[in-house]
Amino acid sequence: MIELPGTSPAPTTTSEGAALTWRGRRLYRHGVPHSILSGGLHYFRVHPDLWRDRIRRLADLGLNTVDTYVAWNFHQPREDEAPRFDGWRDVERFIGMVGEEGLDVVVRPGPYICAEWSNGGLPSWLTGRDVAIRSSDPAFTVAVGRWFDELVPRIAALQAAEGGPVVAVQVENEFGSYGDDQAYLGWNRAALTSRGIRELLFTADGPTELMLDGGALPGTLTAVTLGSHPDAARRLLSARRPDEPFVVAEFWNGWFDHWGERHHVRGAGSVVPALEGIVADGGSVSIYMAHGGSNFGLWAGANEHEGRLRPTVTSYDSDAPVAEDGTLTAKFFAVREVLGARGPVRMPTTIPTLPAARVPLVHRAGLLAGLRAVPAPVMTGPRPASFERLGLDAGMVLHTARPRIPAGEHRLVLTDVRDRALVFGDGAFLGVADADHPELPIHGTGAVVRLEVLVENLGRVNYGPGIGRHKGLLGPVLVDRRIVQGWDSTPIALQEWSTTELTHAVTAAPESARGGAVSADVGFAVAAVRVDAPADTFLALPGSSRGLVWVNGFLLGRYWEIGPQVTLYCPAPLLRAGENSVTVLELERLGGILELRDRPELGPPEEYVEEFG
Repeated sequence: MIELPGTSPAPTTTSEGAALTWRGRRLYRHGVPHSILSGGLHYFRVHPDLWRDRIRRLADLGLNTVDTYVAWNFHQPREDEAPRFDGWRDVERFIGMVGEEGLDVVVRPGPYICAEWSNGGLPSWLTGRDVAIRSSDPAFTVAVGRWFDELVPRIAALQAAEGGPVVAVQVENEFGSYGDDQAYLGWNRAALTSRGIRELLFTADGPTELMLDGGALPGTLTAVTLGSHPDAARRLLSARRPDEPFVVAEFWNGWFDHWGERHHVRGAGSVVPALEGIVADGGSVSIYMAHGGSNFGLWAGANEHEGRLRPTVTSYDSDAPVAEDGTLTAKFFAVREVLGARGPVRMPTTIPTLPAARVPLVHRAGLLAGLRAVPAPVMTGPRPASFERLGLDAGMVLHTARPRIPAGEHRLVLTDVRDRALVFGDGAFLGVADADHPELPIHGTGAVVRLEVLVENLGRVNYGPGIGRHKGLLGPVLVDRRIVQGWDSTPIALQEWSTTELTHAVTAAPESARGGAVSADVGFAVAAVRVDAPADTFLALPGSSRGLVWVNGFLLGRYWEIGPQVTLYCPAPLLRAGENSVTVLELERLGGILELRDRPELGPPEEYVEEFG
C-alpha cells in the first residue's frame, strides 16, 4: 500500500506555476505531497471510439495519471504534407479526454520514442537521408524543430498552468541507451521550453551508470526505466541526485513479442514485489504498459539481435493489467491492491464479443496480378530502388528486370535484402530469400527471363544503432557473379491503400491473362462477415501462412503462422451491422477459412526476464 509522506518543507520549483515540483526527495502537486501513479496508454494504438473506455479502466486500476508517447511518423508520414492532428491523430482530444476523467497527463514527445513502434517514431523520410539522427546535427535538429513548432504549442495549451491536465513532459527518450551528445539533449530541453512548456521536465534512462551518464541533464529531474530491482535503482539515483524524488518512468510489468518467438508474460507474483518497492516511501511510477493496445496496420517496429532482424507482432497486449481488448486481468486486481485503490470497479471485467464462427475465404486474384492492378509510379534505373528512394515507409516493392540467362543451372543471389523477398521467374515462383537464405537456384534457357522480386518490409528497427536503416533490395542481384542491371521498381504502399486500391487488387485479371501461372495458393481472398450488431472479435486464418488482413478497408495488421500470435484483435468500431468485408493478402499459402473467435490466442507463454537491472 502507498504511504505518502506527512509533512515536509515547502517545495521549490524553477518554473513559475508548475503543478509538480520537488524538494528534499519528495514530489508535490500544488504544494501537497504527491506520487505520480501513471500508466502507459498510447492513443495511436487504441481506436478513438475506445479511448474513453480505456482511460476509465486505467482510473479503475487506481492511477491518477496517464502517459503517452507522441509518434511523429504517425502524424507526418510524408514530408511534403503538413502534420495531421485530426481523427485518430487528434492527440489534443485524447489529452483533453484524460483530463475530463479526472486524471493528469504525462506527454513524451520524443522525437524518438522507441515504443516498439516503426523506426522509433521517426519518419523514414528523415532517417533515409544522410543525417546523424538523435544528435546536434543541424540536419536533424532543424527537422525536429519544425515538427515541434507544430506539436509543442498544442501540448503547452493543455498544461496544468493553462487549466489542462498535462503536468509533465519528457525530454527525449532513454537517450543514454543510445548516445552521449549532451548538446543535443540540452537543445531538446530548450526546444520544449522555448515553445511554451512550463510544467515539470524529466529525462528517463535505464538504471546504470553508463545510461545515466549519457541521458541525464543537470537541472532536470532524472527518472529511470526498469522491470525489477527498484531498491538498487533508488540507491543509484540517490547517490547521483540526492535531493530528487524517486520516479520510475517505465515499470515493465509485461513485455512485447517478436514473430517466431514465444508470448511474453509476467505473473503477478513477480510484478507485485517490484511495484511495492517502487511506490514505497512516496515513490512515483508509470506502469508500462497499463493498456498496450495494438500495432494496427504496419506500424509494428523491430529489433536486431546479433545481426538478425526480430520483427514485432501486431498485438501490443504486453501482458498488461488491461488486456488488448480491454479485459481486466488478474494482474489488474493485484496491481490495484498495491496502488491502494478504493471503491468498486466501474468498468465491466470483460468485453462483449461476437459468437465464434467459420466463414469461407474465397480466392479472388493472384498475388502478382493483384499487386500490378493497383496504379503506382514506376522508378527505372540500373539498380533496384530502395524504399527510401521511392518515398515508401512501409509495405512492399515489386522489382522487375529482364536478364538473359544462359542455358543450364545457375545461382541467383540477393546480396542484401531487407527484409524478405518472394522471387519469380516468368511468373513461376522460385522461392523466398532473406538475410539467412540469400541464394536461390534458377534455370536458364538462353532466353530473356522476366525476373520479379517482391520485397517486404517486416518492420523498421525501433531501438539501438539500427534505427533508420534502409529497407528494400539494397545490394546487387547476381546471376552467378554477374550483376543484374536495369530495374523497374514499383512501390506498393499497402498502409495507404483505401477501398479503391483493394477493389483494384481483388478484381485483377487472372495471372494467365498476363503470361503468368494461376495459383490459388497466394494472392487476394475475401470473406463476407454478417453481424447483427458490432462487437469485438478475434480473427484467425487456419491453414494460411503469412500475410495481411483488412476489415472494411481498414488494415488490421500482419499475421504469420510462425506465431506466437494466432488471432488478430478486431475492435467493434471497425464493424457495422449487416455485411462486413474482410480482405486477405496471402503471400505464401492460402487456407480456405476465416475464423471468428470469442477470445484471443497470443501463443505459448514464456516468463519475461529483464535484460538489465
